[in-house]
Amino acid sequence: MKTTYREAVRAGLRDAMQRDERVFLMGEDVGRYGGSFAVSLDLLDEFGPERIRDTPLSESGFVGAGIGAALGGMRPVVEIMTVNFSLLALDQIINNAATLLHMSGGQFKVPIVIRMTTGAGRQLGAQHSHSLEGWYAHIPGLRILAPATLADARGMLWTALQDADPVLIFEHGSLYNVAGELDDDAGAVDIDRAVIRRRGSDATLITYGGTLPLVLEAADHLAGDGIDAEVIDLRTLRPPDDGTIFDSVGKTHRAVVVDEGWRSGSLSAEIAARIGEHAFFDLDAPVERVCSAEVPVPYAKHMELAALPSVEQVVAAARKVVGNNRD
Repeated sequence: MKTTYREAVRAGLRDAMQRDERVFLMGEDVGRYGGSFAVSLDLLDEFGPERIRDTPLSESGFVGAGIGAALGGMRPVVEIMTVNFSLLALDQIINNAATLLHMSGGQFKVPIVIRMTTGAGRQLGAQHSHSLEGWYAHIPGLRILAPATLADARGMLWTALQDADPVLIFEHGSLYNVAGELDDDAGAVDIDRAVIRRRGSDATLITYGGTLPLVLEAADHLAGDGIDAEVIDLRTLRPPDDGTIFDSVGKTHRAVVVDEGWRSGSLSAEIAARIGEHAFFDLDAPVERVCSAEVPVPYAKHMELAALPSVEQVVAAARKVVGNNRD
């Protein structure tokens, strides 16, 4: 079946709402407008205003209401327009949703799913272009997902709704129009394991979300140079699947981490540190990282592109770790 990433997310929402009458969607413009990114288009007509609920422009208010609904036995899916706006609900997400299960000794589960758009590359200015999923991956009590493929966009939601902890799903804005084939019987997917999207033996390229396509393109370029790169899609950023990473590094002996977040204190820094701690003696070269420039994301297209990770940077980093030391 030919579809787009946007339509795959919508199919996941529709499937969850058909399976479980406790599931409902709430957020700004998700109803009559069909969602700021057209993800929930036509769902209001299908499920009605009780289950597709437009909210006021108050992230702290409607995220808090979603947490209350989850505590009350519902299965809310809360849409925040962009990750930047989620900062207005940090108290609800971090001080309440992430802590209640632990603080109650397991008595109060918070099965809420919060979806939001992340990432740059669309000339929306600094205040709408951040990649802050690495921040949230720092917080115990949250599960952080980053679907990069049509199958994951379609299938992660139902699995996430079964989790006792709150789950945050980060959908990269550059992926919504990506089209491809999706199996007619596509359904729920595993959210515990990373996936090797391309097998290789010379270097491990580790990434997630919106940077996966450019990393796969970089792997194609490297193949032309005789460098066989393995590409890992993390999929789940907290908790990360260390086993898949360490097994790959044990095979290739080299690693490049690609992360659209800023380099300082980034998710890439955490992944590189884990490799250093647990797979140091498998490495034949220091871990390389490719991240965004340490500036607010520029608006001008040429400057925005210059600030973001590129195919050329990934290729250069892979060539650096491989050098002349291939077995």
